Amino acid sequence: MVLSVLRRFGILSRSDEMGAQSMMNLRRQEIMVAYLFIAPAVILFLIFVAGPVLFSLGLSLFKWNIFQPAEFVGLENFSRFGNDTRVLTGFRNTAVFTGLVVWLDVVVALILAVALQHRLPAVLRYFYRTSFFLPVVTSVAAISVVLGFMLDTHLGMVNYYLGLLGIERVRWLDSSNWALISLIITTVWKTFGFDLILFTAGIQNIPKHYYEAAEIDGANAWQKFRNITLPQLSPTILFVVVVGLISHFQMFDQANVMTAGGPGYASTTVVMVIWDSLSSLRLGYGSTIATISFTIILMLTIVQFWLSRRWVYYEGER
Repeated sequence: MVLSVLRRFGILSRSDEMGAQSMMNLRRQEIMVAYLFIAPAVILFLIFVAGPVLFSLGLSLFKWNIFQPAEFVGLENFSRFGNDTRVLTGFRNTAVFTGLVVWLDVVVALILAVALQHRLPAVLRYFYRTSFFLPVVTSVAAISVVLGFMLDTHLGMVNYYLGLLGIERVRWLDSSNWALISLIITTVWKTFGFDLILFTAGIQNIPKHYYEAAEIDGANAWQKFRNITLPQLSPTILFVVVVGLISHFQMFDQANVMTAGGPGYASTTVVMVIWDSLSSLRLGYGSTIATISFTIILMLTIVQFWLSRRWVYYEGER
C-alpha cells in the first residue's frame, strides 16, 4: 500500500518498488523463521511455567484433596496463612538464608575472582577455578550427605579438628542456633563457584587501558577496584544477585537431607512447608503458600531492577 502511493507520486519507480517488495518479503520470511525458532521455548514456557503458575493461583481459592470434589473457599486459605506459625517461621528462615547466602556468594566470589587475576601462573589459575567450580556441578544431595557427616556432632571431621584446637564440640545440625548457619555454609561452598566464573569473565573483559590510566594518575589498588572494577562488574553483580535470590529462595534439598527442617522449625524453609502441604493432600493450602512465595520473589526481582538504575553502570551511558 505504502509502496503504491510512493510510486503514484513519482517518488518510487517500478523497479525500485519491485526491489523494495522483495526486501519486505525477505524480511517477513526472516521474521517467520525467527518465530519458528523461539516457538519451542515459548510453548515449553507456557506448559511448564505459566500454566502451573496460573493453575496454582486458581487452586489457592479451593480446598481439594484429590479424592473429593474441589470446594471453593475464596480467601480462606490466605487468611489461614497469617495464623500458621510454621509457615511464618519458614518464610523468616528462608529470608535470612537467602539474604546471607546471596551476600556471601557475591563477596567471596568477587574477592577470589580479583585475587586470581594477580600474578599467578596460568596452571594455578585454571586449577583454582576448576576446584571452586566443581561443587556447582556436583549433586546437591551428595554434597548434603557428605557435609552432614562432616558436621556431625560426635563423629564429624569439623568437630574433631575443633577439639584439637581446644574448642568444644559444636552441635552444627542439632542446635536451633547452628542448624540454619550450617545450611548457609554448605550452600555458599556449593554455589559461589558459579559467581566466581562470571566475575572472572567480567574482569577479563574490562579494558586494560582503564587501569593503565588510573596508574598514571597515581591510583592505588583499592581505588582501581572501587572506581573501575566494581562499576564495570555492576551488570554482572545484578545478574548474580537476581538469579541467586530466585534460586536460594526455593532452597529445599540441603535442609531436607541435612536437618529435615529441624530441630523444631529452626531450619524449615518455605518450599519444605509447600512440599509437606502437597504431600498431605492439602493442595489448596499448598498452592496458596506457593502463590505467596511466587509473588514475593516477583516483587523482590522488580525492586532489584528498579534499584539497579542507581548503581548499575552500562558501557556507553553518560
